Order: sequence, then structure tokens, then C-alpha cells
Amino acid sequence: MKTLKQLLAGKSQVLAAVAPDDSVFHALCVMAEHNVGALLVLEDGRLVGIFSERDYARKQIRNNLSPKETPVREMMSSRVAYVSLDSTLEECMTLMTEKRFRHLPVLDDQQQVLGILSIGDMVKEIISSQQFLIEELERYIAS
Repeated sequence: MKTLKQLLAGKSQVLAAVAPDDSVFHALCVMAEHNVGALLVLEDGRLVGIFSERDYARKQIRNNLSPKETPVREMMSSRVAYVSLDSTLEECMTLMTEKRFRHLPVLDDQQQVLGILSIGDMVKEIISSQQFLIEELERYIAS
């Protein structure tokens, strides 16, 4: 199974991010442009939150906020769980499952963002790893 470093290397090197004072409308446009379901919220290069489609759907409807006039900070999740490159894929999946979220930032030792992993990234890697194992077992049995 790949390491988190290998998974991140296989992803786009462009981090989709916004600032906390950007409008929600701008954030939604960035999400559409990058075809992602969540954005990192960075302030002076530091992770201060995450903004997801789920945040928008739940908070906009409940509070009837205008996306063009509302800053991201009012809808983002500011308590962000994250992992380091030392984390295993299993640890990431467990954290995402227990906390019920779909995106997980990866930070280095200096708290700098290295990338973000989605539940889709995790599932693809697990399927790929299992497919490889099945093929190896089939070759072993056939020989």
C-alpha cells in the first residue's frame, strides 16, 4: 500500500485554497474550477479552517446567508483534524470515518500544508492495493 507521501505525489500539486475573508461565492467558484468538494482556508500560509460543500449546504440553508456577502470564516469548519506524512492510510481512514468528514489535510512538522486527501483518494488506493494482492494470489495459485 502506498504511503501518504506517495499518494500526495500522485495528486495535483496545486492546492485549492481560499482566505477566511474571501466570499463564500468566491470559494464555491474555486471549488468548481478545481473540481473539488473542499478547500483549505489559509491565512498567511497557515491552515485556519476547511470549507466544504457540506459546510455550505448545512450552514447556508439553516442561516439563510448570502454567498456573495458572507465571508468563508462564517461557514468554514475551524476545528480541523489533520495528519502528518507519518500517518498510515488506515489511521487516516479511521479518523475520517469516526469524525464523519471527507477531506483530511496533511501537514509537516512545522504545520505547513503539504496537501489534502479525500475519502475518494483513500478508497481508490485501498481498491488498488486489494486488486494487486488478488492478482498476486492468483499468480501464486496458478503456478
